[in-house]
Amino acid sequence: MSIRRPSFALAAIVAAGLALGACATTPMGGVTGGDSTEFSADAFAWSTRAGQASIEGRVAFVQDGKSFHCVGNVGLIPDTGYTRARMQRLYGSTERAAVPAAVVRARSAGEQGADYRSFERAQACANDAFRFTGLPDGSWFLISPVKAGDDIMVVMKRVQTRGGRMISVTLGS
Repeated sequence: MSIRRPSFALAAIVAAGLALGACATTPMGGVTGGDSTEFSADAFAWSTRAGQASIEGRVAFVQDGKSFHCVGNVGLIPDTGYTRARMQRLYGSTERAAVPAAVVRARSAGEQGADYRSFERAQACANDAFRFTGLPDGSWFLISPVKAGDDIMVVMKRVQTRGGRMISVTLGS
């Protein structure tokens, strides 16, 4: 009867693979905050750091032949498990959406965390353009109310800042 011993070469390969896996990095911002749908200030902490990234955007939303224009501010919200769950409930997507404002207001997104608003950023939208600067790398949600005549919609889009660079975004496309 022969007993087979594990190969030392195989054991070395497995050990090396485990060691390399332990060194893997995780992406910054948004995804690393966990997938909890409960509010946690720790999940938002990455978004408060200063950074070199910026977002230059414009609103260009057309529906049924009507051009919509931004009204008020464009909001920038850090992507966390908590905010992804809110976006899914309010907008039906975590990537992009255009939903009538009345529908968004009528949907329940659950209880807002007491400090949730302190992590939101807002910039005035002038001539359908906006800009956010000094951002850390990470995943964000851009949200803006838009209006054409008496119709008011809310457009949302998930964006990613990387490498401290400026990204150009069109909301509503």
